[in-house]
Amino acid sequence: MLRLFHAIVMGLIGAGIVHLVILFLLPNYSVRDAWTQVSSVADYYETVRLRGDNSTTSALPHPADPFIDAAACRFNLEDGMLSVRGQGDIPFWTLAIYDERGLNTFSISDRVSSGPLLDAVVLTPIQMQRLKADEANEGDQSLYLETSVIEGFVLVRAFVPDETWQPKVSAFLDSLQCEALESQ
Repeated sequence: MLRLFHAIVMGLIGAGIVHLVILFLLPNYSVRDAWTQVSSVADYYETVRLRGDNSTTSALPHPADPFIDAAACRFNLEDGMLSVRGQGDIPFWTLAIYDERGLNTFSISDRVSSGPLLDAVVLTPIQMQRLKADEANEGDQSLYLETSVIEGFVLVRAFVPDETWQPKVSAFLDSLQCEALESQ
């Protein structure tokens, strides 16, 4: 009986120590979230490459997959709709929308696009209603991505099958333009 009591007490003390260590480590890890890292090196509507050699991008998380290259862009939909455009013919790209907590809220790939170019508009449901009421946008080939995220960032990933594709993929990611469009 005494051994069982001793084991229970030791287990509770060990669990308490683990919980205290976690509590003390939380502030250290909370400043390393994706939003904070992108915010520290890029302003709103500024595209930043995640795999770079300069000192600015060394603080950013690099894609774990060596066949993926990426770029990010912060936005605030209170400034208006977000236009994301990229030029270049590459094998595969994806676009994901993240909120300020770093949670993925929307994701698409080039397979839903009408061509190899990236041309997307990110907007809120209210902005979408206003846009539908305006008939001047008929025939526009942009992808309209409706989201409830007001402040967040867009992550564009591109597939690099081998080293010969790296210049094309780099040119595509360097050509990314993020800009706020006037709300109607």
